This record gives sequence, structure tokens and C-alpha cells, in this order.
Amino acid sequence: MKKYQIILLAAIAVGFSSCKPEFDDEIASGTYTAGEADFSRYVAVGNSLTSGYMDGTMYRSGQQYSFPNLLSKQFSVVGGGEFTQPSYADDVNDVGGLLLGGNVIAQTRMIINMSTGGPQNIVGTPTIQVGQLQAKAFNNMGVPGAKSFHLLAPGYGNLAGVATGQSNPYFVRMATSPSTTVMTDAMSMNPTFFTNWIGSNDVLAYALSGGTGVNQQGNLNPATYGGNDITDPNVFAQVYSTITNGLTANGAKGVVATIPYVTSIPHFTTVPYNPLTPEALGGAAVVGQLNELVGKLKGALTYLGAGDRVELFSTTGSNPLLIKDETLPNLSNQLTAIFAQDPQFGPLAPILGQIYGQARHAKSDDLFVLGTSSVIGTNASSPLLQNIPAQFLPMFNKMGVTFPLEDKYTLIPQEQENIRVATDVFNNTIRTVAASKGLAVADMNAILSQLVSGIRVADGQIYTADYFKGLGNMNVVLFSLDGVHPNPRGYAFVSNEIIQVINKHYKSNIPLLVPGNYPGVTIKATN
Repeated sequence: MKKYQIILLAAIAVGFSSCKPEFDDEIASGTYTAGEADFSRYVAVGNSLTSGYMDGTMYRSGQQYSFPNLLSKQFSVVGGGEFTQPSYADDVNDVGGLLLGGNVIAQTRMIINMSTGGPQNIVGTPTIQVGQLQAKAFNNMGVPGAKSFHLLAPGYGNLAGVATGQSNPYFVRMATSPSTTVMTDAMSMNPTFFTNWIGSNDVLAYALSGGTGVNQQGNLNPATYGGNDITDPNVFAQVYSTITNGLTANGAKGVVATIPYVTSIPHFTTVPYNPLTPEALGGAAVVGQLNELVGKLKGALTYLGAGDRVELFSTTGSNPLLIKDETLPNLSNQLTAIFAQDPQFGPLAPILGQIYGQARHAKSDDLFVLGTSSVIGTNASSPLLQNIPAQFLPMFNKMGVTFPLEDKYTLIPQEQENIRVATDVFNNTIRTVAASKGLAVADMNAILSQLVSGIRVADGQIYTADYFKGLGNMNVVLFSLDGVHPNPRGYAFVSNEIIQVINKHYKSNIPLLVPGNYPGVTIKATN
């Protein structure tokens, strides 16, 4: 079985390597003005999108491209003051990741390895110690992984709670005390201007888990939520109002950002629903063998009135992935009874019934998390397979081919609808609260949705939300290799969108950046 690969890079000269130019958007004009805003003490609150997270982690050289840091450089010509970020000087090898004691709890950053033709974690050992406490508030209070209510949670920066998941390792490093909150530390900076881009994780965590979390609508106690759950809309509204009231208490002005439809980002749009070509399956002979099994399964399902759940493999076209859909009626018992009458599969009937009771082939409206690409066609390790005789095991254990992909890999339409509805409600809250305070709104949902088809910026370049398909589009993609967070060029793009909102709402004249001056994907000849 050939392992499915989603990225194929063309050959490239060995001289290509990581591109890390200095900032070169020179600003010399005397015509710039702050307008009605005061940028002397700018503070940013949010999650990983604010912190400068990219390529699957925080790392020293990547953090400098956080959009708040880029904004602060533009604000400096209209009265902006010093801007500080948590130190990552302990990332001595610039590989990112996290250590808790001597244990790695977050992996190194992702790169493109030319020798293998795809993204992978850079070789190296993390040196960023969670326990290396800085105990200082910063202008950039973006905390990777934070949901809205986490910004108000005492103890979210307590080192003792990291191992049990009760606190956030990134906030632990910066929290001024174990009992403080993100908002307490942010307000200690006495901001005159702020950006607030919080809320994505209130739906993103659910999406990244393949919808394995719970939609907590109606549950007003976030202390009972799981890490992958969708936040109740009333909880979000109350928390968001509290955050905004705090940020504006001393008269500060600012920009709030809406939450993108997370299902439109590359993490969920890169892996197709039908990647199984005859060649990837092993050729016509293997397809024929697979159809012996699928044919019997389809016959049984047809007898039960559910024959449309699966189709025979094509010997000429691309075939869909096999998934488990927990919204389907569970036909395990019925399939067990039918397979029990089959001379070949009779002894395996109870196992096959459990494997295929809620199985179906994927459709074009199913989405797959980016990590699915690394498991398609690999051997499943489910306990269901432990009692299958060795001679039959290769017939049933191919992930996404003969063994259904688990829920964590797939976002079925109902799960996507849960995300869409929650996002719309949260964004309505953001706009309503912003309007009540006279704040500017950066509609990142609309802006990032445009990237799906391509968006032209002031320098004439068209940028897209495509994942990397080779060197041909590497310079126009704004997302990093994790498929969720922008790359440096993407953060420059985000900064420009915020600046344009500021210029319009506060009658400012702040210069824009040139996204093309910032690096994109990191490419290395070898890893």
C-alpha cells in the first residue's frame, strides 16, 4: 500500500534555505498622523493568532512577525511607544517547542524538507523551559490556546497546573503571579490603544479535534467544559463584554477582530475526500481484492436499505475515504447477523459488524484535518482488530481504505454546521459589543474567507489560502505549515487589514506594510 502524500515539491537548487530578511518597510514621510487615537501604550490581547504562533509552535525568530509587533512598528511614527513581547531568548537553536522539566510537551516548528518533499518538524530538541518564569506583563498578551473565558481565569498561569491541564504553559512563562489573570496583567500596562482578537479557540478546538468535543450551548459553567468543546454563546457574550469593559475602562480606543470560519482555512481544506487513486491503492489487482470485501459489505448494506453508504472502488478514477459517521444509525448487530452466514467471513462477523456499523464513504461536503494525510493507508491499531487472524488482518486494517477513519480526522456536515452557527453568534456579539463602545471592527471572517479564492493587495500581488502545492505557489500563500496560523507574510497582511480599519475609523494616517517584503515558508535542503 503506497502511503498517501498531499505535497509534492519540484526539484530546487540546493542554495535555497530559510528566508529571514530584516524589516525593510522604511517609513520617512512626515504626513502620517494618529488621528483620534493615542498609540503611546499599545496592548494586544488574544490567543495564538496574536502571539506570533506559526508552523505549529512558538519560536524565537517567528515571534518577531506577530501582527502586534508589526503594528507597533507602524504606530511608532504616529506616537507609538515601546512594545514588549515575552522573551524567547531561551530558544537558543530557534526550533521552538516546549519543555516541562525534562519532558517535551510541544514539538519543534515545521519546515519543508527538500529531500523528502514535504513538511515535517525540524530536527532538534526544544530548549524553551515552561518553568523559566519571566513574571512580567507585556504589551503582547497573546496566549496560544486561550479561549475567551481563559483571559479572566485566575490560576491560568500557575506552573503547578500545567501537568494536569489546568493552566496554560505559555501564560505560565509570562504571568506576574500564579494567581493572576491575563486581563489583570494586560490592564497593568494601562493601554491607551488595544487590539482584541479572542474567540477563535472557542470553536477552533472543536474543529481541530474533528468534532469530538461537545457543543456546550446551554451550559453556563465553563469550568465543566472539555478542551475541545464549543463555548456557550451566553458565556461568550458575558466574557467578551467583561473583557471589553476592562480594556476601555480608562478611555482606551481599539480594534476588535471577528472570528474566521475556521473550516475555510488550509488545515481543513487541503486533504481531499477522494485521494485514493488506483495507483495509491496498489494497482488494479489490489483494487479487485478490495472490491471483494466492499462488494459483500455493500450487498449487506443494500439488504438493510443503506446500500448508498459505500461504493465499489474504481479502477480508473479517484476513490473516497472510508470514515465512521456517528450520526448514522448503528447497523452493527444487523451486519453481524448477515456476515455470520458468509462462508469466508462468518467467524469474523462480530468484529466486522462493529467495524462497519456506522461506516460510509466520504462525500465532497466532508472535511478532513491536515494530519489525516499521514495516516491514510497505514495500519490501524484499533482493539477491534486484535482478534482477527493474521491472514485476514491486511484485508481490514488499512486506515481510510478498509478501516474507517475515526471521528477525530473528519468534520462531517453536522459538525461543520455546529461551528458555523457558533461562529455567527460569537461574531454578532463582537460587533454588538464593539458598537456599544465605539470601537473599530476588523472583519477577519470576511477578509480571510476572501483568501479562499484569492485577494489582491495594494502592491498588485494576489494572495491565497491554499496550502503549499510546491514551489509554484509558495510565495503567495499566507498560511504557515500548520495550516491554521499565518506565516510572516500572512501576519503582515493581517496587520494591513487592521491598519486600514484604524485609518478609517479613527481618522488616522498610518503607513501600510508590504507583505512581499516578509518571508513565507521555511525550506531546507535536508533536515
